[in-house]
Amino acid sequence: MSNNPEQSAALPPKKGMGELAFEIFCAVIFLGMIGLVFYNAFLRYVFRSSFPPSEEWARFLFTYITFFGGIEAFYRKKHIAVDMFVEFFHGRARKLVDIVAILLAIVAMAVLVYGGFLCVQQNIDTYAVATGVNMALVDSSLLIMAVAALILMFRDLFQAIRKPLSEYERKTTVDA
Repeated sequence: MSNNPEQSAALPPKKGMGELAFEIFCAVIFLGMIGLVFYNAFLRYVFRSSFPPSEEWARFLFTYITFFGGIEAFYRKKHIAVDMFVEFFHGRARKLVDIVAILLAIVAMAVLVYGGFLCVQQNIDTYAVATGVNMALVDSSLLIMAVAALILMFRDLFQAIRKPLSEYERKTTVDA
């Protein structure tokens, strides 16, 4: 290890056990989905038949990887955001706009949590045709993502409230 601060600043922060476990979980889901699709394509090409449960499992895993990818995007703050107009604001106005935006996102995510709960409740007695999997387990991925995103949005709200106004000031660029 070097004591050079420029080198140590370039290193990514260490991941905790929870982050690592989540990434491994998502990788297993993704690789399982790819493996099932490949397996079914191989069966169709070589034996001219397929295994219907593999298509259903691949669809379920695709649903899970989509929503768990959403959790990852919210956690890393890499989700799609339109900041075209927000960049015009600075200081107190920018802080207020950020807080209002987070509050509106919390309301939208709360509606999604409610809708996800209703979806799970509605499908509690529905089973998939080929696998016999309870569809509430599949639909719960939406609810899990929405609850996780809601928690992360509250984290963002508290960070925005505590953030000093000086960090919202216009950044001046120096020409080199």
